[in-house]
Amino acid sequence: MKISPLFPAALLLGLPAFAQSTAIDINGDGQYSFPEIQAAAPDITQESFAALDRNGDGLLDSAEIAAGEAAGILPR
Repeated sequence: MKISPLFPAALLLGLPAFAQSTAIDINGDGQYSFPEIQAAAPDITQESFAALDRNGDGLLDSAEIAAGEAAGILPR
């Protein structure tokens, strides 16, 4: 069975663009803390981060990142 070289790229298309950078997720837990987000997007405020954190756990998951991108709060 031959796997297309485009297969890994296709998997990444399901992730928000901002979240695709593993450099942002400093501790590798798959979620993004305010310091991790602010390191990549210095203009984000604590208030903006809190507004994106829908479940209030202090971290952004991929759905919350996607919402931030769609709202123009986070870069794509």
